[in-house]
Amino acid sequence: MQELINNFLFILERFDWTSVIDIALVTIFFAFLLYMLRDTEALTLLRGVFLVVILITLVTSLVNLPAFSWLVNTIAPAMIFVIPVIFAPEIRRALERVGRISNIDFLTRRSGPKTRERTENTLQEITKAAVRLSERRHGALIVIRRNDFLNQYYKNGVYLNADISAELLLQIFYPNTPLHDGAVIIEDNHISAAACVMPLSASGVLNSLPERSMGLRHRAGLGISEISDAVALVVSEETGSISIAYQGRFIRRLDGERLLNTLRAFLLPEELPGKRLGIFKRKNTENETLGEKPK
Repeated sequence: MQELINNFLFILERFDWTSVIDIALVTIFFAFLLYMLRDTEALTLLRGVFLVVILITLVTSLVNLPAFSWLVNTIAPAMIFVIPVIFAPEIRRALERVGRISNIDFLTRRSGPKTRERTENTLQEITKAAVRLSERRHGALIVIRRNDFLNQYYKNGVYLNADISAELLLQIFYPNTPLHDGAVIIEDNHISAAACVMPLSASGVLNSLPERSMGLRHRAGLGISEISDAVALVVSEETGSISIAYQGRFIRRLDGERLLNTLRAFLLPEELPGKRLGIFKRKNTENETLGEKPK
C-alpha cells in the first residue's frame, strides 16, 4: 500500500500541461469506445473485463503473490490478440461509421430538381403505404438504401425492379401472400427486391424497451441499420405502430406527418447554398421546397 501511495505522489510531482493533454486524449479514446459499444452485449462483457483487471491489479499490488503475479504477467500479452477477436463486430461497426462521415447521400448525390422530385414522390408513396398498413395492422419492413450496398440481401429475396407505389407495397405486405414475409429493399427510387432476409440485431436496445410487441421485424430492421447506413421502416403487426430504425436507434410511434418529415430529414436533406447554382447566387425555384426541414 505504501508503495502505491509513493507512486501516486511521484506522479503528482511531475504533473504539467502535457500531462493534461495526455489524460484528455485517453479520456476521449475511452469515451469514444464506450459510445460505440453502447446498447450492445459487448458493453456488458467490457465491464466484466475492466472489473477483472482492477481486481487483479489490486491483489497483485497489495499482496506479495509471486506465482500469481508471474501467471498474470505471462498471460497479459495474449490479451492483445484476444480483445480484437472478442470485439470484432463492434470494431468493424465503429470503422464503418467513421468511413461514412464524408459520404454523400445516395438518393440525392445527383441532386437535380428531377431527382429530388422523384425522391419526394417516393417518400410520399412509402408514407401512404405505411399509414394504410398501420390502420390494417399488416406488418411490414421497408429498407431504403442510402450509400452502403445491400446486394447480398436482395439477392436472397425476389428481384422486382418495380416502380414504387403505395398500392404495390400494400399488395406485397398483404398477409399470406408469397412476398409478405421479409423486407422490401428500395434503391434509387425503385423497389429492387421483396421477401429479403435481413440480419437480426444482437444489441440490447429492444430488450430495454417496455413493449413486448417488438418481434423479428423490429429486430431485423434494427439489425440492418446497425451494419449499414440504410433507413428501415417497420410497421408492427400487433399494434400497428410505425417505427424507423437508423444507425442502431429507433424512432417510434410515428404518425403520417412525422413519418414523412423524418424520411425527408434522412433521405432528402436541404440543398446547401451554392452547391449547384453558384457560390454567390442562388435561384429560388419551386423545387427547393421539396427539401424543407421537418417540423
